[in-house]
Amino acid sequence: MLKGSCCCGAVKFTLSNPPTMMGTCHCTRCRKVGASTFVFVRRDAFTLLTGAESIATYRPETPYKYNRCFCSHCGTALGEITSTEESFPVAANCLDDELALRNRFHEFVKEKPGWYEICDDAQQFAEHPHQ
Repeated sequence: MLKGSCCCGAVKFTLSNPPTMMGTCHCTRCRKVGASTFVFVRRDAFTLLTGAESIATYRPETPYKYNRCFCSHCGTALGEITSTEESFPVAANCLDDELALRNRFHEFVKEKPGWYEICDDAQQFAEHPHQ
């Protein structure tokens, strides 16, 4: 069982199974919200324990796919923890426990700032990996 939370502890969740993969997004939106490394979790493994009323949502414009959730108290980026999809991204920074996963891909590298250097061998995509 993995635990996760926001900085102030208002939003808490558990994962009954480990995430399926990890990826890093370099789009301007993810950089601005302060969370660009995500783990992908299965809906049936995710349980929101507390804080549903504290979750605020930002809805993006195309070509961005995922809504982004935040704690309305401390501003912690949470990923898309209110998604109804079978699998969805959760900000890796919210996990309280260590992961055995390593980064599998980088997306939106065409928007990566020049000051950021990708230092792993994970596959790189100009936009979303499915494109």
